[in-house]
Amino acid sequence: MIDNRGIISHGNNNNFSNNAIGDHAHVSAPAASPNTPTPAPYAPADARATMWDVGVVTILSEELRAVKDELRLERRKKPNGLYFYEGEYGTSHSPLRIVATQSQSQGQRSAMAALSNLRHHYDPRLWVLVGVGGGIHDEYARVGNVIVSTDIVYYENRKINPNGDVRRRGEHRQAPAAVVHAMNAFFTEHGNPARINGRLPAYAAEQFEVHPGVIGSGEAVIADSDAEERRYLKTYHEKILAVDMEAGGLSQYWQENSVSGEHNPGWIVIRGVSDNADENKGHAYHELAARNAAYVLARLLTHLR
Repeated sequence: MIDNRGIISHGNNNNFSNNAIGDHAHVSAPAASPNTPTPAPYAPADARATMWDVGVVTILSEELRAVKDELRLERRKKPNGLYFYEGEYGTSHSPLRIVATQSQSQGQRSAMAALSNLRHHYDPRLWVLVGVGGGIHDEYARVGNVIVSTDIVYYENRKINPNGDVRRRGEHRQAPAAVVHAMNAFFTEHGNPARINGRLPAYAAEQFEVHPGVIGSGEAVIADSDAEERRYLKTYHEKILAVDMEAGGLSQYWQENSVSGEHNPGWIVIRGVSDNADENKGHAYHELAARNAAYVLARLLTHLR
């Protein structure tokens, strides 16, 4: 009787590692190499466990409340103190998982911080900036109308020369092609402009219009019909319909993250017109504009899936 045990190797350049032979043999796993890849910084455990489809950023309380009510989101508080609003929207067999948050303050920097928080905790596949804006186009951007934008012009960059000569250097960015196609599909099916009954009871008998258009974005609160910023934007691109203070930060954040190897979400901006960026600017129509914008978001979601 022949009892062969062990390893038989024929040929050259054979390599054996972590082998054990004999009774009660045991192999211990080696310690992780210092070069072992670690999970991406924006893929925490709770985000990996559940895929989130849409991340919504709002600026004002009226905007977040409108989104929360329209999409039936529920409040969640993270251990670090951040508040988010989560929920599912759509058909029961194929719902979209949505999370919304509010930035700490107005402006590009705070919007970018809110996006970073969304990405860290949820890593959604699409970013949406929803809320109110100032209309600067008399025909299309009337109070109550909604502007849907995949084109942003950031107007703050400029060179100041002697004798008060100011040369502005606008930056124009467009959302990914898939988002643009989704927006076009929405207007193909609903008309351009789309016409929808007002979302507040007092305006239910009136229709507001939804237009695709370009949004100008900067740090200024414009409340002057003769403001230099308005003149510049109209000459830069005749289809700039509204202005806000955050969309430039959204497009910049996306642009700077597009070079990484990680998934970079698409983005879109939805602005309800609450004023005409002139001397009559105020808060009277914030609720109307926010409700209309949130409703358009809900209608767009099936196309943005």
